Amino acid sequence: MGSEQVSEEEPRHRVTSRARRILKRVAIGTLAVVMVLSLAGVLYIRHLNGNINHAEIDDSDGRPPVVLVSDGKPLNVLVMGSDTREGANGVGIGGETPGLSDTTMLLHISANRKFAYGVSLPRDAIVDRPRCKKDDGTFAPAAPATMFNAAYAVAGPSCTVKTVEKLTNIRIDHFLVVDFVGFRSMVNALDGVKICVPTAVNDEVGHISLPAGTYNVTGQQALDYVRVRHDIGAPTGDVGRMKRQQVFVSAMIKKVVSAGTLANPLRLTKFLEAATESLTADENVDVKMLANIGGQLKGIGLNKISFITVPVEAYPLNPNVSLQWTSEANDLWDLIRQDKKLPARFNSKAVSPGTEDDPSSPESGTPSGSPSSTPTGNTEQVQEQKDADARAAGLCTSENR
Repeated sequence: MGSEQVSEEEPRHRVTSRARRILKRVAIGTLAVVMVLSLAGVLYIRHLNGNINHAEIDDSDGRPPVVLVSDGKPLNVLVMGSDTREGANGVGIGGETPGLSDTTMLLHISANRKFAYGVSLPRDAIVDRPRCKKDDGTFAPAAPATMFNAAYAVAGPSCTVKTVEKLTNIRIDHFLVVDFVGFRSMVNALDGVKICVPTAVNDEVGHISLPAGTYNVTGQQALDYVRVRHDIGAPTGDVGRMKRQQVFVSAMIKKVVSAGTLANPLRLTKFLEAATESLTADENVDVKMLANIGGQLKGIGLNKISFITVPVEAYPLNPNVSLQWTSEANDLWDLIRQDKKLPARFNSKAVSPGTEDDPSSPESGTPSGSPSSTPTGNTEQVQEQKDADARAAGLCTSENR
């Protein structure tokens, strides 16, 4: 009887031991896979960080103070698009440039991370530029009444940051510069972005041709759309172009955070490669920080992110070409310094990636600060004004979108 019990127990013991050995091997194998994947993730992030070029922010003459509010610390990021024609950037693009900041936008993210807005700064605005430190350690002297985008040509993105800080007394926490190649590659990685072009474009100055209609653009066509300013939107010049850029960026953001991108590893990887390879940023910017900003914007909600243009008017000494900020711009800078939401007089004409409308044709086409920025009257009159403003900026109206 006892021997039978032993013979019955031994197989059970052998099975249990075998099962334990198998489970142990599976656990070791799983741990090894997790470690390999974690290492691969770390190496890939390190690779992406290595793609980013870095530059210092000029603090030689002091900077605005860091702003802290009851909810914590707001975040101000200056985003620039460089129009240099050097190397691959010049392929398919006419004209020459010393390397100007073709597009500049100040992105403000609230301390409580519940709202955000971007403010476009016209390249043709006349401003007083402070002295700026160059890469070689020498200084470019201050220049009164000069074009805003010339700061980039004088001493790079650091000078643009310093100019914005001196003009607004707003502390810029980070800056990002995207070049032409990177922009084209990012749009390609997203398989294009939909736009609406009201009339065919034949810009002989910028060597840009675009057919009329609503369609997806990739690569060079996408870049042409955000650059064109001599054919469509001519009545509003650079301000009209900024409005179209806001519309395009809104559509692009919407596609980046869509399930079609985030759930597609191949598309997401291509986008991250394109974004980091095209980027020049301050020394504190890395992929983790960019991911945090992206996560914060998504957490805020696209419908709570607005894009506007700083209030501007014609520059008296050269009204047909140049602009200047109006006194209302000071109110806008005060709002940012105090971490306040945009009131209706600014926000009524904002572009948002979260609107229900087709992002290629926003609810309104009026540049913020223009005389018709707050339409009044009945619904029909308001729509007529919106359509007129959209046509002036080179955007589609309710009739042709």
